[in-house]
Amino acid sequence: MIPLIEAKESLIELAHRVENGETIIVTQDGKPLFEMVPAKKKGGFNEEAARRFLDARGIKDPFPYVAEDFDDPLPEDFLLRPLP
Repeated sequence: MIPLIEAKESLIELAHRVENGETIIVTQDGKPLFEMVPAKKKGGFNEEAARRFLDARGIKDPFPYVAEDFDDPLPEDFLLRPLP
C-alpha cells in the first residue's frame, strides 16, 4: 500500500511495477482508495490453452459431428412453434 501523495510523486516507477504484474493499492488517510492493476489482455483465442483443457478431460475431438444443414436458415415460424 502506498499513500496517494507518494503515488503522485512516483507514478512512473509504480507503472513499471504494475507492468511487471504487481498490484498496488493507493491509500488516502490510511484507507484504500484505488488499485493499480495490470491491464487484462483483450480477445484472442489461446489454442494451446484450449488443447490442454481438452487433453485434461480426455476429449480427442471437440466436434465429433456437425450436421450437413448446420448453417441452413431456420424456418420462419421456428420460434413460434410449440415445443414437442
